[in-house]
Amino acid sequence: MMRKQLVIVLTCLMMAVLDARAEDAATRQEIDQLKQRIEELEKKQEEDEEEFGKLSDLAKYVSIGGVLSGAYQYEWVSGPSDPDDLGRGAVAIQPEVGITPTENDEIFFLFGFAAGNGLPGVTPFILAPWAAGLEDDVKDINGRNRDYLLQAWYKHTFAFSEDHSLGLTGGIIDSTDYLDDNAYANDEYTQFMNEALANASNGILPSWDIGGALEWDYGRFGVRGVYMNVGENDDGNNFNFYGAEVMVTLETPLGEGHYRVNYNFTSKAFLDPDGTSEEQRDVLIFSFDQELGDIFGAWVRFAFGSDKALVDYKSLYSGGINISGRWWGREQDTIGIGYGYLDGPEQTEESVKYTHVAEGYVRFGLNDFLSLTFDLQYMKDTYVDTASDNDVDGWIAGVRMTAEF
Repeated sequence: MMRKQLVIVLTCLMMAVLDARAEDAATRQEIDQLKQRIEELEKKQEEDEEEFGKLSDLAKYVSIGGVLSGAYQYEWVSGPSDPDDLGRGAVAIQPEVGITPTENDEIFFLFGFAAGNGLPGVTPFILAPWAAGLEDDVKDINGRNRDYLLQAWYKHTFAFSEDHSLGLTGGIIDSTDYLDDNAYANDEYTQFMNEALANASNGILPSWDIGGALEWDYGRFGVRGVYMNVGENDDGNNFNFYGAEVMVTLETPLGEGHYRVNYNFTSKAFLDPDGTSEEQRDVLIFSFDQELGDIFGAWVRFAFGSDKALVDYKSLYSGGINISGRWWGREQDTIGIGYGYLDGPEQTEESVKYTHVAEGYVRFGLNDFLSLTFDLQYMKDTYVDTASDNDVDGWIAGVRMTAEF
C-alpha cells in the first residue's frame, strides 16, 4: 500500500516538473518573441527617424504655399437703360512651390485657377470691382493657348555683403512682383479689391509670360528692371515690355517709408484711336507708402501715361490711409480707406472723361491663415458725350474670405 502511494506521489512530482519545464519553455518562447518584436520596433523606429530626417532635410529646401480667396459682390447702379442691380461671386486659387537648393538659388512655380467671373465683365463700370485673376482672365493667357495662370522661374542671387545683393530671374514671370509695389495698396486678396487701388490701372504691367528680372539692393536703395515678351495684347499683337523702378526706404521718427518711381514702355503694337497704325504705350508711376506711428499709415500712387494708342485712361491719382487693429487690441485686423481719380483720354465721343472710385474695407484676421473682409465701393464713370446719357454711378458691397497657406 505504501509503495503504491509512493509511486503516485512520485508520478505527481514528475508531472509537476514536466509542466513547470513546459511552462518555462513557453515563457522563454514568449520572451524570445517579445525580444524579436522589440528589435523589429526599434529597427522600424530607426527607419522612421531616418525617413523623418530626410523629410526634415527636404523641408529645408522646399516650401509649399499659396492663396485661396472667394468673394461675393452686389452692386446698385444708376445709368443708361436703368441697369439691373445684380450680385456675382467667384473663387480664385493660386498654389505655389518654392525650391531653394542653395542659399543663393531659387526655383519657383505658381499656378492660378478660378471658378466664376464675379462682377467684372457684367458690371457697366470700366474698372473691375475685384482685380483677381478670375475665370475669363485665365483663358488663353496672352494668346499662349494656356487656360491657367502660371509662373515658373529660376533666380540666382549674388550676395556681395549683408546689405548688398544682385538677383537675376528668368522664366515665366509677373511684372507686378517687381514694379509698382505699395505696402498698403497692392494685394487684391487682402487689401483693396478695386483694380484702380490695387495697382496703376492705366499702366501696362503684364503678367504670366516669358521674361527676366533684375533686382539690385544696396542698403536703403533698390533698382528693379523687367523685360517681357507678351504673346498677344487685346489687338492680337505680340509686344515687348520694358520696366524699370528706383526705390528708397526711409527710416523716419514716424516709421518706415518706401518711395518708388518706375517707368514702363512697350514696343509699337497697340492700335491708335483710329485703328490705322500701331503705337507704343508708356507710363510713369510714383508709388509711396509711409508709416505714421504704430497705428496709421498713408499711401499715394500717381501714374501718367500717353494716349497715342487707344486706352481707357491717361492718368491716375490715388491715395488713402491704413489703420492697424492695434488700435483696438487686434493686430491682425486692418481698415483701409482709399480714393482714386482717373482722367480719360477723350479720344472719341465714347471715351470716358473721368472716373471717381472710393473704397473702404475692414479686414478681420481670424487666425494666422484665414481672414474675412467686408468691402464697400463707390464708382462714377462720366463720358465725353454726356448727351448720350452713358454716365453711370453706383455702389458695390462685397464680402471676401481669404486663406493664405
